[in-house]
Amino acid sequence: MQLSSSTPLNAALTLWAERLRQRFDLPLLVCWKGSAGLRLCQANTEPRVTIDVRDTSGAAALLSPSLDNLGRAYVEGHLDVTGTVRDIMDLTHRLVESGDTTDNADNNKPGWMQRIAHKVADATSHTRAVDRDAIHYHYDVSNDFYAEWLDPAMVYSCAYFEQGDETLAEAQMKKIDHILTKIRLEPGQRLLDIGCGWGALAIRAAQKYGARCVGITLSQNQFDLASERVKAAGLADQVDIRLQDYRDVSGPFDRITSVGMFEHVGLKNLPAYFKIIYDLLVPGGWAMNHGITSTDAHNGETRHGGGRFIEQYVFPQGELPHIGTVLTTMQEGGLEPFDIENLRRHYARTLHYWSDAFEDKTERLKAMVPEKTWRIWRMYLIGCEWAFEHDEVSVFQVLCRRAGDLASTLPWSRRWEYERV
Repeated sequence: MQLSSSTPLNAALTLWAERLRQRFDLPLLVCWKGSAGLRLCQANTEPRVTIDVRDTSGAAALLSPSLDNLGRAYVEGHLDVTGTVRDIMDLTHRLVESGDTTDNADNNKPGWMQRIAHKVADATSHTRAVDRDAIHYHYDVSNDFYAEWLDPAMVYSCAYFEQGDETLAEAQMKKIDHILTKIRLEPGQRLLDIGCGWGALAIRAAQKYGARCVGITLSQNQFDLASERVKAAGLADQVDIRLQDYRDVSGPFDRITSVGMFEHVGLKNLPAYFKIIYDLLVPGGWAMNHGITSTDAHNGETRHGGGRFIEQYVFPQGELPHIGTVLTTMQEGGLEPFDIENLRRHYARTLHYWSDAFEDKTERLKAMVPEKTWRIWRMYLIGCEWAFEHDEVSVFQVLCRRAGDLASTLPWSRRWEYERV
């Protein structure tokens, strides 16, 4: 239903805006058909963001603000927003937080102004078919789409800014070297890369470290391009890219890496996932799990419904464990955590680069994908940058071995993780 000056929503939005303006100074202008626009800022403040309310669904999202309500309304075209993407995200959070303090129990508000109930789909069913479909949804948008805003090697995970002034490409290669140094990769060793993406880590492991690599992915697009890149690098005899589920891999392997993959495993399946790594790893071998975690100690939802938006539109079937859950389930799977490194600041910087590149390539990206897809990824990238910056989510590298090894076989210090000695 389209808005007009005669709809009761006109009066409701006007009342809502006036209440917010009395309590907060939000540099925001809200417009809809038949209105000149309502400023939610004080007279001496200029609006930085304009929200155009297209219909009643958009109005309902504004009147019941949460990250999933507002994100869904934007993605579905019920709201249009202008302003820089960081101003938009900043104002979105301020609007949601201001909504927490408004009188949501006002009995004069009609029912559609109450918080929209959203039932998150059961994400504990992780069959091979379900996981394959979830990976296809996210990663098979198109290789060209990702190439526009990732680094040239197309590394789609947290980079490592050792000094803080590296380019994205430099930081991504440093991340790969950081991982391969941590697992003490040596020439001739057999490496399994679970969730190999477009092949950057496996190619680097073969070229620089002389390893023999198996990279697995469930994405057809990733498999196709990674295979082409391996062939173009002349590494077909060292790197084997497979379209394969991690549960179907046969070992053994001297080293195992999993970067940005275990978020798709499912909380209930983590012990079994780590047990598979244990079974595939040779005695004395090293494994690295690099992945996003929840900062809620009970593996709960992020604040204000951001996780629900990502579940619906970005990562279906994705579940984020707390680092405590990671360590517990890793031990349950037979692995001993040896070293843990928090890279949250690094992921905030990585997403800053990705979001900037995405904004710079707006016209090209809009020509590649439907408007809805463009809106999803636009809000996903800037929203995740905000979440990592504000400790809503984190990312950890956990270096581990098969449990039970003698203490005398373990390194004395961490020096070797940063300098190959």
